[in-house]
Amino acid sequence: MDAMKTRPSSFSRNVPSTSTPQIPGVKTGPNGTAFVSSGIPDLDKILGGGFSLGSLVIVMEDPEAPHHMLLLRNFMSQGLVHNQPLLYASPAKDPKGFLGTLPSPVSSRTEKSPGYEPVEDKGLRIAWQYKKYFHGSQQTINNQGAIENKHEYGHDFDLRKPLQRQFITAQKVECISLQDCPDLSAVRDLCAAFLAQFPRKDGSISSVARIAIQSLCAPECSYFNREWHMLSFIKILRSMLRSTNAVAVVTFPPSVLSPSFSKRWQHMADALLSVRAIQDEDKDLAKLLTGYQDMVGLLSIHKVARTNTQVPVILEATTFSMKLQKRRYLALECLNQAPVDGSSGSLYSTSGSCSITTSSKPGSLDF
Repeated sequence: MDAMKTRPSSFSRNVPSTSTPQIPGVKTGPNGTAFVSSGIPDLDKILGGGFSLGSLVIVMEDPEAPHHMLLLRNFMSQGLVHNQPLLYASPAKDPKGFLGTLPSPVSSRTEKSPGYEPVEDKGLRIAWQYKKYFHGSQQTINNQGAIENKHEYGHDFDLRKPLQRQFITAQKVECISLQDCPDLSAVRDLCAAFLAQFPRKDGSISSVARIAIQSLCAPECSYFNREWHMLSFIKILRSMLRSTNAVAVVTFPPSVLSPSFSKRWQHMADALLSVRAIQDEDKDLAKLLTGYQDMVGLLSIHKVARTNTQVPVILEATTFSMKLQKRRYLALECLNQAPVDGSSGSLYSTSGSCSITTSSKPGSLDF
């Protein structure tokens, strides 16, 4: 008599149980979903693992500040550190010059935080049924800048230190200037040829790739006024990614598009993010938010990619503050609103005690 088969949930896809090779920079999550790091460990945690393979990530730019470049730099550097081929397209005349601004990975967490203690030293243990989702090996970079056998899934990047030249080679990086393209058909063909090298076969992953496209609808491009042409390119790129082991991040300024086409772009995204700069001297916002002086911008998550499942992803928060720790490392934190007394508008005391006091108003609390 055949063994009883477990009936899969109607909310998850029945994925064949194939073992994913532990290649650098790839992590397997629930329902057979494979992730690559975004280059920002905090963002990976928020998204539930990072960017899923085969997904299209769209970032809406802020017209007043290039904060989207922080996300793009970390995303590109993370792929190069893990020896993942990269296709980069930019409206700049010389897109290769942008590669010189990519940040360098931190050699170890002790370099970022001298007081850091490994998880094993704190006595924490991961349940056995979840160990398959976490790779215990770690990657380190020696003094010569070479990658050792051990690897980490994601890195912290030092924005003041440029990426070592050995990570940027002509064999791994292809650069395209969008100004040289009369339309997006040439970019589409290059993307198709690039993605054809990384097909997805029976769930096995031998190598992954990344595509980074900066300011796709920039006014410098000759196809700037052809909105339907640009939307068709996004649709084709998304369909090509579905059958490959690759991730594409596309940034665009929504202010240069009509509202209807901007909404269409957002609908095409598997994961949708937006960045916004904050003013240097906004007194009202400084009173409302704690740690305002350390913020460089705000990151909002409008949509999270759902792969092999129909269960929606519910985030505890959708807007996060972008901070530079020690003016070097990009970090994300939940927005903490300063507690305000509705009657007087004054801030509560920061003492840790809480006691009920006798007052003319019933139910008042003294913090």
